[in-house]
Amino acid sequence: CPDWSLLQVVTAAATLGYQGVELRLLAGEVDLLVCPEFSTARQAETRQLLREHNVEICGLASSVRFDHDSATERARQLDIGRRYLDLAAELGAGFVRIFGDNLPALDQLPERDRAVTAIAGRMRVLADYAHRQTPGVRLVVETHGDFVGSEWMARLVRRVGNPHLGVLWDTHNPWRIAGEPLGETARRLGSTIGHTHWKDSTSAVAPASSAASREATQRARELMSGHRESAYCLLGEGEFPAVECLRELARCEYTG
Repeated sequence: CPDWSLLQVVTAAATLGYQGVELRLLAGEVDLLVCPEFSTARQAETRQLLREHNVEICGLASSVRFDHDSATERARQLDIGRRYLDLAAELGAGFVRIFGDNLPALDQLPERDRAVTAIAGRMRVLADYAHRQTPGVRLVVETHGDFVGSEWMARLVRRVGNPHLGVLWDTHNPWRIAGEPLGETARRLGSTIGHTHWKDSTSAVAPASSAASREATQRARELMSGHRESAYCLLGEGEFPAVECLRELARCEYTG
């Protein structure tokens, strides 16, 4: 529901029996920091709206990523990340989603490994801020881009070395894009998994997309350099083994 207002989202969530929502866009705006409902002047009003409908904001899905070459852009991303953490704390949200995102090619392993270390160092700065300033809010880095596979994600999390950074397991992406068995991903990421995303797709070639779909894909790539396309469909209408995935999460004692 990317075009809905916050009021529409919260009202629908309450009507449909949802306990909470994760926010990515409101009224077509992907930068939640500029949404008027979250301005300092209106935060109390927004918290009251959530209480009245008994709906929580479980987390904020930012576009913050750490693969930029420009030092200026890296500093800007850290600033945005801090502001998202502050906003999440004000709204009672438990996490802020971030990205790795792209790495040098696999045939350039020394360069790739150095890039992981550099990205981990930047994430550690943000995780340290969460630890000091917003202790109730965790960072979760999504299995996305070149961190879609759990091997490189696990390296990243180990090198950050701060429990205020965990993993957002987009359960579909490693399975479909990296061809990774669900059990392998679950074993490798295990207790670091702080949140999950769910979607479904088919292995069929996707039909020719509409102009609106192509525009959305291009926008996603601009926001998230590691965006990958799949032939998406409604959950349960494709090939993703959701029940098997639930069992793997239960083995990990996941409670998110």
